[in-house]
Order: sequence, then C-alpha cells, then structure tokens
Amino acid sequence: MSWHLEPLVGFDLETTGTEPLEARIVSAAIVTVRGADVVGRRDWLADPGIRIPAQASAVHGISTERAAAEGRPAPAVADEIADCLTGHWRRGVPVVAYNAAFDLTLLAAELQRYELPSLSDRLDGAAPGPVIDPYTIDRSVDRYRSGKRTLEAVCAEYGVVLEAAHDAGADALAAARVAVAIAERHPRVARLGPAELHDRQIQWYAEWAADFQQFLRKKGTADAVIDGSWPLRELAPARG
Repeated sequence: MSWHLEPLVGFDLETTGTEPLEARIVSAAIVTVRGADVVGRRDWLADPGIRIPAQASAVHGISTERAAAEGRPAPAVADEIADCLTGHWRRGVPVVAYNAAFDLTLLAAELQRYELPSLSDRLDGAAPGPVIDPYTIDRSVDRYRSGKRTLEAVCAEYGVVLEAAHDAGADALAAARVAVAIAERHPRVARLGPAELHDRQIQWYAEWAADFQQFLRKKGTADAVIDGSWPLRELAPARG
C-alpha cells in the first residue's frame, strides 16, 4: 500500500523569525492523519524567552505578552516536540513538514541551545526520517508551474482547504493533506517507498539549491550561498 494511504504525521512550527539557526519556537503542532481523518493531535505554546518581533506576531497572532503568560518554558516544549517526532519515526510513521529544512533545523537548533539530546541522539544515532516535504516534492515534480510556492498557494493548487494559515495546527494538517494530494496527482511519487522518497528529496533539494545559487550569481549576487542540506542544515558548534 502506498505511503499516502498509511498514517502520516503533519508537523509545523510558528516562530520568532525566519532564520532557523536563530529563531525560537512560539507554537507547534503535530497532527496524525489517516486518509481524510485526523486521528491524533498535540499542540504547544512556548514562552521563547525573548521578545517576539511585531512582524512575527502579525503573521501568527501570538504576542510576547501572551506567550509569557500562557506559554510553557521553551526547553520543555522543544524536548516534548522532539520526543513526539522521534516516537513516530521509531514506529516507521513519516513526518510531513512543509519546508522541512526550516522547521527541523530550527527544532534542532533549539535542542542544542538548551543542551538537550538531538533528534539523532533520540534515534540511537540514526538520521531523522522518513520526512516528506510537499514544498520540495512539488517544486521538483511541477518545476515550471508559475506562481508562488507558499503553503497557501500550493493548497489552492491541489484543492486542499487551509482553514487558518499560520496557525500551527492548521498548517500541519494542511501539509499532510497536500502531501496526499501530490501523491494522488503524481503516481510516480506515490509509488516510492517513504525511505526512497526521503532520499529523492535530499537530491531534489540539493539540485534546487545549486540551480538557485547559480541564478542569483548570474543576477549579480556573486557571493550568494544557498544551503542545499535537507531535511536539516548543519548547526554551528555548541558553545562550550
């Protein structure tokens, strides 16, 4: 049976910024789906320990004051998210994250920041996975489609309802449903096993990064460097 007909886990973070090595978790959701049904869900609200910039609050609607009053300590939240994700991976359930290189890198940076076990540590040294990233897959299988590749735009392309963009739970659920919709439209994606699809995405992401870096340099950005690592960027060494 194809992976898109089996349980999937949607994952999303809302954060303090757009740089995954520096931003902090504000909210998170992990939503388990099977077909059209939601069969499990966990949500977190964190106190990131720093002020949430106004532009970030304008996106996800969570203020510094609310996070401080209602959120749980950031280390506890990061630890629980990591345990939840790795628990699913141990059971062989793919984790779906839209633009996984952002969310998983940010989570990994938070674990390092708080001196918590890494995702790999929790998997006895294995690399995290399988990961399914609709952003990376869609960009490869429909490379020349015009328009944006935001989650909202891709939901519209595949007929997936996104009820509240930039709510972690809504985005996690939409990511999982978009992954299913892509598999239904593109049988060659559906035919791949989760592990093989994971490996293909490593290749597809690296190819995209190299092409985009070349494009930027042709446009005059001579020093442009686009990280081609997926689903995790390399972290800076921990400060000792």
